[in-house]
Amino acid sequence: MRIWDISPDKLCRNHLLGEHRELHALWSIFINNKKAYTNHPETLRWKGKLNALYLRHEKLVKEMVKRGYNHYSPLDASFATGKYMQDELLDTCEKQVEMLKEKGCGCNV
Repeated sequence: MRIWDISPDKLCRNHLLGEHRELHALWSIFINNKKAYTNHPETLRWKGKLNALYLRHEKLVKEMVKRGYNHYSPLDASFATGKYMQDELLDTCEKQVEMLKEKGCGCNV
C-alpha cells in the first residue's frame, strides 16, 4: 500500500491510478473500522488525518480528469475529519522521487 507525497502530476498512469485505488482501500479501512492493514505503516500515518486523505483524493481526481479519465468514486466528505495536512512521511519526498526514478515507469520525476 502506498500513498505518495509528491504531486499527482508527476505520477505515471499506473502510479496515479494505483494510488487512487489504494487510497479508496485505506479510506474503507478507516470508515468501516476494518481490521485488515490496521498496523500497516501507511495506515498508521493516516490515522486521525482523514481530512488530509480526502484532500489527497481530490488532488488525484483532479489529475485523473485532466488526463481524460472518468471518475465515479467520490469519497463521502462527511467522514473527512482530523488534520488537514499529512505531516508524517514514511520516506522523504526526495527519496520517493528516487524510488520512482528507479522503477523506470514513466513518472515525470
